[in-house]
Amino acid sequence: MLRPSPAQAKASAMTHPERPRRNFYGRLKGKSLKQSQKGYIEEDLEALSPGPVDWDANPDRTPLDLPTLFGGKPVWLEVGFGGGEHMVHQAAKNPDVGIIGCEPYINGVAMLLGKIRRAGVDNVAIHPGDARDIFDVLPEASIDRAFLLYPDPWPKTRHHRRRFVTPEHLEPLAKVLKPGAIFRVATDIEDYVRQTLEQVPRRGFEWLAERPGDWKEPWGDWISTRYEQKALREGRVPHYLTFRKT
Repeated sequence: MLRPSPAQAKASAMTHPERPRRNFYGRLKGKSLKQSQKGYIEEDLEALSPGPVDWDANPDRTPLDLPTLFGGKPVWLEVGFGGGEHMVHQAAKNPDVGIIGCEPYINGVAMLLGKIRRAGVDNVAIHPGDARDIFDVLPEASIDRAFLLYPDPWPKTRHHRRRFVTPEHLEPLAKVLKPGAIFRVATDIEDYVRQTLEQVPRRGFEWLAERPGDWKEPWGDWISTRYEQKALREGRVPHYLTFRKT
């Protein structure tokens, strides 16, 4: 087999960035999907793609064309949309905004697709995979608002490095957010609050709280998700943290 020359290898590396090694620890699938949910995925998911995100489809990591995708609207990003109720709620309330949702858990993707059908919203796009992959292809300073709502808490100390609020996730998030963009974090885990308040400001964000109500009371356009309702039933206290990209 012929080996490429050093010049050819260098040219290939410049054309196709090296794929990083990324461990993924969350769930990809839960219970078997209902027949209707399988239909949502087969019939609707492809049309709601934001563009080529996965490395196999976009080895050059060409940036997504957001102006064409959403007609020049401001773009919001929800990382880990769970069952999709918040994403659909925001899309319905803000038709002048485009919203991209990332979620690798296929059951959650199917639930979101059903909600999109019922709500009739058309200003959404879905990446059914790792948020780190979409960070690669979002243009720099292109996102106006981001949400991280009830992320996986990874409660064991040795697993805290798997949380979203680590440099591996926060640095590329900061890169794609516009200056002045808002980043909302909701969690019912006190230690997650601690880590968020330690790590997020280090990555170029300002915490906007001025009084206790600013983190104890939900945002004015908030809709309580199933994860929040579970936390309340189990006696945990939600926290609502608002940051601004500096």
